[in-house]
Amino acid sequence: MRIEETAVPGAYVVTPDQLHDQRGNFYEGMRADVLEEVLGHSFVPRQINYSTSRRNTLRGIHGVAIPPGQAKYVTCVRGALRDIVVELRVGSPAFGQYAVHELDAASGRGVYVPEGVGHGFLTLTDDTCICYVLTSTYVPGTQIDIDPLDPDLALPWGFTEPPLLSDKDARAPTVAEAKSAGVLARWEGDGVTHSVPL
Repeated sequence: MRIEETAVPGAYVVTPDQLHDQRGNFYEGMRADVLEEVLGHSFVPRQINYSTSRRNTLRGIHGVAIPPGQAKYVTCVRGALRDIVVELRVGSPAFGQYAVHELDAASGRGVYVPEGVGHGFLTLTDDTCICYVLTSTYVPGTQIDIDPLDPDLALPWGFTEPPLLSDKDARAPTVAEAKSAGVLARWEGDGVTHSVPL
């Protein structure tokens, strides 16, 4: 598999090598040992989630406060989506930058999202299913939501009609509001710490 760093420090896109024959194909969707060699730290799954969405659904931008923190490895297991990761760690030289990748079931491509970085996606087909492999379990009250249509971020979603958003995402604060509220993680070189105690 090929692992390449994105414009967001510590976020990677992973493209598996596929074996094809008359039956179909085979590929390794995730290899913790290979990923850990690139990351320089362990990746231990604690929870796996799936979401299924109709075409033109926009989910995100989402993250988890530190503590507890949460890194994720996302893949599209059915359909296709436009995936965006956003640097939200205050003090990062890349603050506000993003990386866009198209994920689909055929390619098996995945994206690693480090702690403190925001994530969202727009579905490109009906019945699209995304899988999240997470390093921490769900802790109520620790979710961070950012307005995916924040004009200061100006994320290139590429939709041609208004997307379907949850009420929660439609009401989410802008990145400036979240930064002002002190809920975003702080960049500490190669690591992150939470900017305020929870």
